[in-house]
Amino acid sequence: MLLGFVGYKAGMTHVFMIDDRPNSPNLGKEIFVPVTVIETPPLIPLAVRGYTIDGRGELQALTEYWIKPPKELDIKRKIFSFNYSETRARESLDELSSKLERMKVLRVVAATQPRLVPGLGKKRPDVVEIQVTGGQLKAQLDYVLSLLGKPLEVKDVLKEGQLVDLIGVSKGKGFQGAIKRFGVMELPRWHKHRKGSRKVGTRGPSPGTPSYTPQPGQLGYFRRTEFNKRILKISNNVEEVNPKGGFISYGLVRNWYVLIEGSVIGTKKRPIFMRYPIRPTWEPRSIPQFTYVSTLSKQGVGI
Repeated sequence: MLLGFVGYKAGMTHVFMIDDRPNSPNLGKEIFVPVTVIETPPLIPLAVRGYTIDGRGELQALTEYWIKPPKELDIKRKIFSFNYSETRARESLDELSSKLERMKVLRVVAATQPRLVPGLGKKRPDVVEIQVTGGQLKAQLDYVLSLLGKPLEVKDVLKEGQLVDLIGVSKGKGFQGAIKRFGVMELPRWHKHRKGSRKVGTRGPSPGTPSYTPQPGQLGYFRRTEFNKRILKISNNVEEVNPKGGFISYGLVRNWYVLIEGSVIGTKKRPIFMRYPIRPTWEPRSIPQFTYVSTLSKQGVGI
């Protein structure tokens, strides 16, 4: 099985569901839950990459095998130096099979299809690596080779009710001062501050962090990981989630989508990588039961 999938953040709404969290004071009752809608067009697996472990205990790419990408994917928009050769592909497949005993990890290189999401307004695909798990490496290789070049849906990788880790890029806030960036205290304004009050009092070493001083600089647009977010629903019935007029700054959802409990990092249209949790805090044992999904537009249409 594969351990991850990629989607695009569309927006937020809210649902009413039956609380099924163990030890919850509202267990069995109807609760209000804010959710984030992530549209998940099918991925196209393009390659399999084998990794070994070097002398320092780190993963090192050993070999890889690529297929010819579909023409409509236009992979050269993302990988400018990509050139496919059938002779080189056959040699790579033979090399992959011969070096299977030296490999420790197999990963799939897959590309998204942003052309299927008109709200994104882009054609360049996003390329990601997805790790394969379960069984022996020979079985994993046979499974991956059967996937190459075929559309892969989110329902084939993730399931409703499970926990996932979300990897994405946070909202960019540009160049900011030390007060907004680190939350340091503003200097008292009743003094005559020749150089302003929204600055650090001293740039010398501090007791807590002797080698670090808060400074102005870039805030946001960082790669971040959110752990243990729950998938509440996976569906292709877009009428259940599309508001009248579409999501603000995004439009209508037209493909399979995932409802994530709570908020999600990043702005709308940003790719979000959903993977199986590496340190789950609890294990959901049931599929969430919905009583209401809001489709009221945030633009005021249909209210």
